[in-house]
Amino acid sequence: MRQPGTEAGTGYEWVALSVTTVGALLASVQGSALLIALPAILVELQATFLTIMWMLLGYLLVTTAVVPVIGRLADMFGRKNLYNAGFAIFTLGSLLAGLGQPVFHGWDLVLFRMIQGIGGALLITNSTAIVTDAFRTGRVGLGLGVNQIASVSGFLIGPVVGGLLTAISWRWVFLVNVPLGIFGTFWAMHRLREPVMLPRGQTFDWGGSISFTLGLGSLLLALSLLALPAAGTSAIGILLAIAVIGIATFIGIELHHPHPMLDLRLFQNPLFAFACTANALNGLARGAVLFLLIFFLQGPYGKDPLTAGIMMAPFGAAFLLVGPVSGYLSDRYGSRGLATLGLAASAVGLLGLSTVTATTPYWIIAVYMAIMGGGSGFFSSPNTNAIMTSVPAARRGTAAGTRTMLANTGQMLSIAIAFPLVLSQIPPDVMMRVFLYGGGLGRAPSALAAFERGLHLAFLVSFLVTIIAAVVSFLRPPHHTIGSPPVHSPRPQPAPGPSGRTPGQPPR
Repeated sequence: MRQPGTEAGTGYEWVALSVTTVGALLASVQGSALLIALPAILVELQATFLTIMWMLLGYLLVTTAVVPVIGRLADMFGRKNLYNAGFAIFTLGSLLAGLGQPVFHGWDLVLFRMIQGIGGALLITNSTAIVTDAFRTGRVGLGLGVNQIASVSGFLIGPVVGGLLTAISWRWVFLVNVPLGIFGTFWAMHRLREPVMLPRGQTFDWGGSISFTLGLGSLLLALSLLALPAAGTSAIGILLAIAVIGIATFIGIELHHPHPMLDLRLFQNPLFAFACTANALNGLARGAVLFLLIFFLQGPYGKDPLTAGIMMAPFGAAFLLVGPVSGYLSDRYGSRGLATLGLAASAVGLLGLSTVTATTPYWIIAVYMAIMGGGSGFFSSPNTNAIMTSVPAARRGTAAGTRTMLANTGQMLSIAIAFPLVLSQIPPDVMMRVFLYGGGLGRAPSALAAFERGLHLAFLVSFLVTIIAAVVSFLRPPHHTIGSPPVHSPRPQPAPGPSGRTPGQPPR
């Protein structure tokens, strides 16, 4: 009996791609649209700048901390049900955020965003595994590249959608997700399958999951507090100590557990290890870049949030054009050259951005953003293709969770490094006004000079990290998928007979 989705001509691969595209579009539109709604939220809820930033960072923190656990659950129970649950939870978080009444000056909205983050983690982790499961060997890069169109399209249209909905009420930025989420949930329930047979009799690694979530969560929280000071050094020190203990305990458990939450043996595969390392370094290099560009366009460049969001389009447009092409090419020529070329191009764009000032013509900034966006597109699809096809089919959930966790951890670390460099010399009231309302720093020339110095230094650090990532990417072994044997799980074999042989097996 054929396994659905593993034979050419079934059409399931495009069904799976269309379902996961809805989830990616939903999450990406929400992220960029929310940036435009933040000033209205600040005024109505009487929130602080710290609360507003936690509406963004809290989502990322929760998503990062739970994706490896979700990846392991996907390898145990399948991708379909977890993906459906992600749609439902994201929709619930959106409903609560849109209808909830202000009680704690915005902190209740932070909680609802974290609920969205759990749903987003379920969607992100399982969508990558679902696409990889559905597409035949030699076509995975194409599927992953096309899947990125939704994420980038959402990033591009999000500011416009956010501006239109905020004109009615900021609550509609969340409520618009509800009908889309309900549709996506029922569509996924109806159309998704489980094309890969997963091993039975697996046990869940409670000790590893708890220690990992506690350790990584404490680390990410400490990094967030370093980026946006909201606690004393003693609290940050306690969080870092908990992180060290949690992660050390996790490693000890994983090395001896028969079914580990995060199978560290996957890193014995050089292709998986180098691709994951390059992915983490890319997250570290690029994590704060979009935030910094928004700050720059609304600060030194003096634009309002909606205009600044639209002016970010060259980055997304270049990514949108290159991503699917690079994914297709990675199926034919492997990932090493394409991913390394993409990182090198991103480095050129970051080096250019390290020179921009308030008087730089926009077309020059747009060119640098396009170079960086195109480079990111060249890197992302091939590198993800390498990670997902270098592991057995029964470990793709773990691989997807590991990939997302490493990229997001790098992003959180990037924010913790870049924000103090850029914003530490700017008075908090000026920083809040610029980020939320734009309008420039013309009335604070000393703050403008400090901002530009910090911005240049942050982009130079990102440039150097990207160069290191390119070297790591180049050191990976060759990765070719066309003509390779299928990586889908084999069909289950009959149980051994009384003689110890399976039916049809010749005598020893």
